[in-house]
Amino acid sequence: MSEEDDEIVLQLADPPNCARCGGPGHVSAQFSHSWKNASGEEVPGSREATLCPVCDHGEPGADGLLTFFKAHESLGASELETFHNLAAAWVTVARARQADQQQLDDEYERFRNGEL
Repeated sequence: MSEEDDEIVLQLADPPNCARCGGPGHVSAQFSHSWKNASGEEVPGSREATLCPVCDHGEPGADGLLTFFKAHESLGASELETFHNLAAAWVTVARARQADQQQLDDEYERFRNGEL
């Protein structure tokens, strides 16, 4: 399945807080995500991203959707196409976001050393 065919589930009502800063999110998106395990096999799964006005500010793809939420308190039929295009651009950016491997490795070493 290609990303273009992928089902994306958006949550506008009561989205979760931002996983990065803990602040309130505007919208969350759940989409398919896969990775390779240690043996090199593809592991299918899903991932969720939350649009955060603090963490995502200044990020390409996110700023348009953040501006949309500032201008619209509710989503009417006349704004659906604009919202769809902005949300698709943000999901593309969120999907490409990767974990900082060095940070994960450092945290794992601190855990192994009893520092966490």
